[in-house]
Amino acid sequence: MSNKSKSMKQITEMTPESRYDYLVEQVTEHKTLWSLQDADGCVMLTTDDEDCIPMWPTEEAAALWAVDDWQDCQTLAIPLDEWLERWVPGMQDDDLFVAVFPVQEDLGVVIQPFELEERLAPKKSH
Repeated sequence: MSNKSKSMKQITEMTPESRYDYLVEQVTEHKTLWSLQDADGCVMLTTDDEDCIPMWPTEEAAALWAVDDWQDCQTLAIPLDEWLERWVPGMQDDDLFVAVFPVQEDLGVVIQPFELEERLAPKKSH
């Protein structure tokens, strides 16, 4: 069964690890990550130990988060090459983590940017 046949409800009910895999598949195919921004910049989430920037695989998934405290946020498309070239080094420098495809009840997998970069960056041929 292809992921295209899954509804957003089915996707958001997947395990954090499955949502991570789904994000990698979608970003690899569409070459875009999605986040949220408001007047102050990118939305930040905080776990017990880390400050995170949430990333979603689709605009629709990101928009699902833009409710309640986040209702003033706009979706932000980040081209994959820009994310790899600018965001990863910048987030590493600022000691920020990625919250991969959070849903309302679950922050998802929280990883360092270079870990996501390793899954998304085109494999270099030798």
